[in-house]
Amino acid sequence: MNIILVTPDDFIGEQTVRFDDQRAKHIKDVHQAEPGRRLKVGLMNGLMGMGEVIEAEDSGVVLELLLDRHPPQKLPLTVVLALPRPKMLRRIIQSLSSLGVRELVLINSYRVEKSYWQSPFLNQLDDYVRLGLEQCVDTVPMQITLEKRFKPFVEDRLEALSENSLKLVAHPYVDRVCPRNVEQATTLVIGPEGGFIDYEVDKLAAVGFEPVSLGDRIQKVETVLPQLIGRLF
Repeated sequence: MNIILVTPDDFIGEQTVRFDDQRAKHIKDVHQAEPGRRLKVGLMNGLMGMGEVIEAEDSGVVLELLLDRHPPQKLPLTVVLALPRPKMLRRIIQSLSSLGVRELVLINSYRVEKSYWQSPFLNQLDDYVRLGLEQCVDTVPMQITLEKRFKPFVEDRLEALSENSLKLVAHPYVDRVCPRNVEQATTLVIGPEGGFIDYEVDKLAAVGFEPVSLGDRIQKVETVLPQLIGRLF
């Protein structure tokens, strides 16, 4: 953890919090914190600052907080992603969270296995987002939405979601190269392993999404995502 995240439920006083969970173990075992030690802390959806260790016992850890800084700005980016393989999902969400992506929409696609939507990993998305926040020292979680039906989402909701943004769909079989250093809000759609089928690309194009690529190499989703985001911003 590069920052200790606290929630309103952790407070035992106006500026004092107590942990008796994994955070307490991390503070004692990794930071080897003793009373008087100061650590980076942040309130979920709130300010960041420092926390001074008041107690560090087997029963728990108590910190006194001074929260006086705003978290870093989110990227003006919404990622619309075909649901990946469950074991890849954890890494992808943690990565997107640490990169500062504002919003993630997980969608269905022809090449998405139906079994993916029954994965228990989908019940742990908030945990993966939190891991990303702890890595990058942020307190504002990425918003995640699940859309299990491709056509209704694209036809009925995607246009409003992407309003006033640059609309791009990553597609490896086009000549236009992804732009660099954009200076506007962007909605980036990324397909499954193997890409979207033609029908899906056409549906996205019908609501204003322009296909772009990173060149001739076909890469895994978890590899191409940070490349695209780094290129765009």
